[in-house]
Amino acid sequence: MDKRLENMLLAVWTVSLVATAGSLYFSEVRGYVPCEMCWYQRILMYPIVVIGAVAYFRKDFRAAVYTLALSVIGGLISLYHYGIQKISFLQDSAPSCGQVSCTGAYINWFGFVTIPFLALIAFIIIAVISFLMLKRQKESN
Repeated sequence: MDKRLENMLLAVWTVSLVATAGSLYFSEVRGYVPCEMCWYQRILMYPIVVIGAVAYFRKDFRAAVYTLALSVIGGLISLYHYGIQKISFLQDSAPSCGQVSCTGAYINWFGFVTIPFLALIAFIIIAVISFLMLKRQKESN
């Protein structure tokens, strides 16, 4: 059993759990209504918590394939969402997102940290760790 792979899987689960808790904090405690694109990001982040937990307890390192796929897709959505918040020509062509605008930013820490930015960072961390897990598994075979 490879302890490093085990720690990587734990890191994937931890990052996804923190991101999920953060999104629930913003919506349920702070009362921020998620826009449509935030929901898509949640749809891709929340399963990583379950996949990561099950994979960690079963020591199933092949789950990195699933966490990588979900995090890459989620990261692309987060990147686009962040872009329509921060880049003016993207804001002008932003799709209508229902009752809450996807171009609005509930938080704007340091002038650049928004909720989609936080999600993007989490997705990137998960994707990098998942990729490294797959690489390590391939090297050990």
